[in-house]
Amino acid sequence: MQQTRRDFLQKVGVAGGAGVMLHTMGSLGMTSAAHADTPPFNPLKPGSLGRHGRKSVVILGAGVAGLTAAYELLKGGYDVTILEANERPGGRAWTVQGGDRATDTVGQTQRAGFSRGQWMNAGAGRLPQHHITVDYCRELGVELETFVNQNAHGYLWRSGDHRLSGQAIRHREAKADTYGYVAELLAKATDQGALDQYVTTEDKERIISFARSFGSIGPKVPGDPAASFKYTGSGRRGYSVEPGVTAGTPTAPFSLSDVFASGIGNYFSFESGWDQAMQMLHPKGGMQAISEAFVRAIGRQRVKFGALATSLQNTAKGVEVVYQQGHLKRKIEADFAICTVPPQVAAKIPSNLPTEVITALQAPTVTNAGKIGIEYSRRWWELDHKIYGGITNANNELANMWYPSGGFHSKRGVMVGYYNTGSSANTYGALTPKQRLAKALEQGAEIHGEAYKQNVSSAFSVNWATVKHIEGAWVGWRSRTDGNYDRLVAPTKNVYFAGDWLSHTIAWQHGGIVSAREVVEQIHQRVTSR
Repeated sequence: MQQTRRDFLQKVGVAGGAGVMLHTMGSLGMTSAAHADTPPFNPLKPGSLGRHGRKSVVILGAGVAGLTAAYELLKGGYDVTILEANERPGGRAWTVQGGDRATDTVGQTQRAGFSRGQWMNAGAGRLPQHHITVDYCRELGVELETFVNQNAHGYLWRSGDHRLSGQAIRHREAKADTYGYVAELLAKATDQGALDQYVTTEDKERIISFARSFGSIGPKVPGDPAASFKYTGSGRRGYSVEPGVTAGTPTAPFSLSDVFASGIGNYFSFESGWDQAMQMLHPKGGMQAISEAFVRAIGRQRVKFGALATSLQNTAKGVEVVYQQGHLKRKIEADFAICTVPPQVAAKIPSNLPTEVITALQAPTVTNAGKIGIEYSRRWWELDHKIYGGITNANNELANMWYPSGGFHSKRGVMVGYYNTGSSANTYGALTPKQRLAKALEQGAEIHGEAYKQNVSSAFSVNWATVKHIEGAWVGWRSRTDGNYDRLVAPTKNVYFAGDWLSHTIAWQHGGIVSAREVVEQIHQRVTSR
């Protein structure tokens, strides 16, 4: 019987999972080059250990890297144990729900008072379509929904020495004016010969045609260069009286000088980022749904929660890990260890790792980030501002404010009142949770009005620098050519490292996954080549 390519690919997907299916499609020329960017990976097959016998791996950390490593190793018949210091999986992919309790490294305890069905993603909050994380969601049965990463009806807010300071400006207004003035200047420069040494006559016509469409600018006025290609606003930026029975009244644009002095157009480069452009996704019920699905697939009996590693040793036979679980101290021996905890934490685990490895673990720079989830009993952003999902960006300490991407027209909702990094995160992080909420409400009301302070039911805030066993939002490398990065990508005897920090997709779960899969292949090749 003749087999179609679809039948063949379906069988490949069943046998090897989504990752193998995508790479098979790529080899058949059925996917775009974007898919080929994910490092190739061939999942282990049952019985692939063969004559080499059963091998054991202990994994430190039940974040997405550790969970991926365990999941893929189990396919090949490895004996896997995960030690997780926290009482939950996911690492920085942490979804806070009502009743959750957390104590940070400075002793502050919070209990989330969110209503049933309400939650906040304290860390990872969105997934690009092209990340391999999405394929694992398909493989593990994690339902995805749209994350509204940009919304023309959201706000930009800029303080400073300019005439737009302190105004809540709709994204569509800022974008229409920025694009309009850029288009006007481009068309004028092209028409007046400023680009003649770079473009042909035909190109000049095409550029002007593009500019008129891009910026909604006026026509050329013969004999009047100043009046030619003028941007005077349009319906793109919104209406003071919306179209209906009458044509409506478009709002007047800001001046060219005010637009560029305020910097309101600088934000839009964010929307063009490879990992940020719409469409974005998130799991239904929060990002932790991915790690919970991994745990179900791996088997909860293989994951030890509340298990803090207190010693990591290479031995003559493999590895030895001592860990504290409750009041008990336990020891586990295995053939290999994979350490997926953040490098700044891994460096502090007592071990017999060489000095140069500890130095390499200490080399990355740690970035802090903060978030607060504020539950409201009235969805004022929808009722008063007609905002359904998306982000408001501000140049104050709030930085980014996320409106819920679901639950539209329901009674309640949790808004991310700030998502900040660096010094702003440190400023908020130095406060108590109660003080963080008070400050966030004051700053948020400057943008949204007094409704921002009303109908607050509960709140939960996270300062990632003081989250136990994680101590930072993500890390960066000053250099990847000084030997430290390569030293950690390679194993140290029987100890391997994995995480988003050992990838070029830092701060994304995709990075942790591809790093873990690389380690899985390294271990399996090492075992089967003996």
